[in-house]
Amino acid sequence: MANETNPPRRLRLGMVGGGQGAFIGGVHRIASRIDGRYELVAGALSSNAERAAASAAELGIAADRSYASYEEMATAEAARDDGIDAVSIVTPNHIHFGPAKAFMEAGIHVICDKPLTTTLDDALELARIAEKTGVIFGLTHNYTGYPMVRQAREMVANGDLGKIRVIQAEYAQDWLSEKEEGGDNKQANWRTDPAQSGPAGSVGDIGTHAYNLACFVSGLELAELCADLEAFVPGRALDDNAHMMLRFEGGAKGMLWCSQVAPGNENGLALRIYGEKGGLEWKQEHPNHLTYSPFGEAPRTITRGGHGSSAIAGRVTRIPPGHPEGYLEGFANVYSDVAEAITARLEGREPDKDALDFPTVMDGVRGVKFIESAVESSAKGGTWVKTKVAL
Repeated sequence: MANETNPPRRLRLGMVGGGQGAFIGGVHRIASRIDGRYELVAGALSSNAERAAASAAELGIAADRSYASYEEMATAEAARDDGIDAVSIVTPNHIHFGPAKAFMEAGIHVICDKPLTTTLDDALELARIAEKTGVIFGLTHNYTGYPMVRQAREMVANGDLGKIRVIQAEYAQDWLSEKEEGGDNKQANWRTDPAQSGPAGSVGDIGTHAYNLACFVSGLELAELCADLEAFVPGRALDDNAHMMLRFEGGAKGMLWCSQVAPGNENGLALRIYGEKGGLEWKQEHPNHLTYSPFGEAPRTITRGGHGSSAIAGRVTRIPPGHPEGYLEGFANVYSDVAEAITARLEGREPDKDALDFPTVMDGVRGVKFIESAVESSAKGGTWVKTKVAL
C-alpha cells in the first residue's frame, strides 16, 4: 500500500474468538497489523473465561479489556471514550450472527470471517441491521485481495475479454480424505459438525471461496445452480465433495468443483474465465501469475509488479516481483480497505474509491444463499435452484 505523509491514527480493534489454539485468529491479527492500520486493544477471545484471559495476556491486551462474553464486550466498549472502532469476528460459523448483531447495534464496525452465518434468515437480518445502523461491514473473502485477482476483475470490467461466456471455478484439498473428526483435530471437528458449520461441509468451507471469486472477478451474479453433494468418508455428517453447474445472469454458464477428499491437492483454488475476445486463468498456489489469452494470439503471463501489471494491482502490492506474496497479504488488503472506509467516515471525507472493492454483508448474504441452494438442489436429486436474493 502507498505510504501516506500524514497517516491516520490506528483504528482500535477488538476480536471475538481467536484465542489459544485457534488458527484463523492469528491470521486475522497478522493481517490487521501488516499496514499499521489497526491496534488490537480488546477481546472476548474464548468462551472459556480462563482461556480468554490467558489469551489476552499473551497478546498484550489489558486485563480490563479482556471480556468473558461478546455481549459484555459490545456493551462495555461502546460506552468507553476510547472504545473499539471495529471488531473482528473469527469464531466458528455458528457464532458469527450473535456477535455481528451485538456490535452493529452498538454502533461498532464489523469485520467477519466467512461464511456470514449458518442460515439465510440470520444473514438477511444482519444485512438489515447493517443498513439500519449504517455501520461498515467487511467479510474476509481474502482471495479478493490478491493483486492479480484485482487485475483480473479490472480487465473483465474493461472489456478485455468481451462478453463473458464460460466460468470455471474449483477449490480442491485433501486434508479430509480420511476421517479426522471425533478426535483432537479441532478444525476438522467443527467443520464437519452441522451444529457448528451449518448445513454444508466443503461447500460452506471452500466452495464459497470459489463461488465468491467467480462472481468477484466476472462481475456477474449467479442466477441458478444444479448441485451434487457427497460425503465420501463413511460416517461424515456433511459433504466433503461437490460438483455444480452454474447459470449466471446475462447468459454465462459455469461449473464449480470443491473437494476436501482429492489426494495431492493442498489449497487448489483456481479460476478460469472465457469471453468472446479472450480468457484469463489464475491459480491461488501460484498467486503472482495471471495468464491472459487473447483469442488468436499466444497466451501471455502477467506477473504481480511486473510488465503488464496494472495500477489496480500495484495499489495492493507491497514487495518487488519474484518474491512470494499471497495469503496473509490478501487478508491484509481486505483489512486495509475496510480501514480506509472507516477512517474516511471518522474524518468526514470520501474514501479512496479503489478501496471499496472489499466483500460486504450483501456478499455474505449471497454466499449463504449459494450454500442453501446447493444443499437444496442436491437433496432434490440435482434440480436447478434459483440463487438470487434481495433484502
